[in-house]
Amino acid sequence: MRNLDFTSWHSLLTTLLGLALITLIGMGIRLLMMVTIQQRRERMNRQINERLRTLIAAYKVLGGSFTGTLTVDPTHLRQLRREGPPAETPDASAEGATGSDRARRIRDAVEAALSDIILLGTEEQVRLAEHAARELVAGRPVHTHELVVSLRAFIREALDLDPIPADVQVPMQGPARPSGSGSRDKDNRGKDGAGRGGGMGMGGAMGVGMGVGLGVGSVEEGPASSSHS
Repeated sequence: MRNLDFTSWHSLLTTLLGLALITLIGMGIRLLMMVTIQQRRERMNRQINERLRTLIAAYKVLGGSFTGTLTVDPTHLRQLRREGPPAETPDASAEGATGSDRARRIRDAVEAALSDIILLGTEEQVRLAEHAARELVAGRPVHTHELVVSLRAFIREALDLDPIPADVQVPMQGPARPSGSGSRDKDNRGKDGAGRGGGMGMGGAMGVGMGVGLGVGSVEEGPASSSHS
């Protein structure tokens, strides 16, 4: 305040302009800092949301089943072909082929989920996923329950949810079993649509042909009847 000069209008105006300039510079620095912090916060939120979305999808794949076979079969189709088909009835062989295809789809989905966890998981989850991947490479069946428990605890904590009570005993979880009913329904709908389309095409063609034939016949009969008259 000692440097402020209010003795004349010129000095007063200069002082006010200086104060306004300093205030504007301070506000500009503050706005720039706020925008920078906001952008950084939004980028972190997007990263966290993407990470949670990926880990939740991996959790559903690795722990989507409570019954049936809760292990991942690492056997590849080429190994089954190398071993040769067992001597079974045709129905049993067809059921075995369906089971091997389902096991292959489960294994592929689990491998993709393990890859995502190794990329975006915590240190504990990365270690568990790496161990499961090594077990798959070695050709040994893999249990995913321990990794599912770690994912479940991390996701609930990240979403600010209460932990699961200690008296609640969640059954052992395993990889989700893919269902092929959707593709079969689509195939059936496609076949029905093709059949209906073919029937309508044939009916339309027959109707057009009959109409053209009747028209030609009436044209030919017209001059003949006029000549007789």
